[in-house]
Amino acid sequence: MTVDSEHAGRRLDKFLRSRLKGVPAGLLFRLLRQGRLRVNGRKAQQSYRLCEGDIIDVPELQIDSADVPAPKLPSRLLEQVQSVSLYEDQNLLIVDKPAGVAVHKGTDVPAGVIEAFRQLRPDLPDLELSHRLDRDTSGVLALVKTPSMLRYLHELLRDREDEIERHYLAIVAGKWPAASRVLEAPLLRREDRVAVDAGGQRAETHVSVKQRLGERATVLGIRLLTGRKHQIRVHLQHAGHPIAGDDRYGDQAFNRRVESLGGTGLYLHAVKLVIPTPDGKKLTVTAPMPQRWKHLLNADL
Repeated sequence: MTVDSEHAGRRLDKFLRSRLKGVPAGLLFRLLRQGRLRVNGRKAQQSYRLCEGDIIDVPELQIDSADVPAPKLPSRLLEQVQSVSLYEDQNLLIVDKPAGVAVHKGTDVPAGVIEAFRQLRPDLPDLELSHRLDRDTSGVLALVKTPSMLRYLHELLRDREDEIERHYLAIVAGKWPAASRVLEAPLLRREDRVAVDAGGQRAETHVSVKQRLGERATVLGIRLLTGRKHQIRVHLQHAGHPIAGDDRYGDQAFNRRVESLGGTGLYLHAVKLVIPTPDGKKLTVTAPMPQRWKHLLNADL
């Protein structure tokens, strides 16, 4: 296999696993250690970064397909993501992630959005997540089709994070002050929770009022300037206005009232994503407000 410019800079092991589907990863790593799978005629580490023009020699492999069964994804998951595409071009597939669906598989999650789309779109062998959303958060999620675009977005998120605009809507408890606010409180991960802590990572969230729902709730517009785990949920809870339906950081009495009027689930929605593209333009993609929100928007909480 000859490496083209699209895959230059990619890790050798990730490239091999995308190109040799069905071959157990353990076998590939063993071939690399033994020097039987070579790059430019030499033994290579699995972490080697590919260069354009590299030639990879792979020994003939006989794999019994019965030993590598295709993963069976839940039919419910495939149905949920079947018609959620918002935008697609040669580099990106942007979708409206449903609330309650994980972005990828985990300890207690057999599969998520990325696994579902890899099955639904076998024509996209390099499909990856560019960023993440909490399982209970709905809205705009960008999947990347090409390694070069993935590297570009990761560099943006690492070095110029504020250039990617991530906008959210949230329904929160209480009457949020009229003036826009900037929430800056460092966040520290503690096992499965996140807390405001002086020793944590910098986190910045911009908040403004969109609508008032009586005297006891507010719809907020939010822009995420940094992307820490549970950042919006923890910042709003720390400010005294937890998100409706948040079973981890929320107010139980408020959640019970919300549930009686609009149903269960977290009322946090990624409504808009603005990506500066490599050609100097800006791509803006929006996701409509979830249908289940409409009951609450017409209620006096």
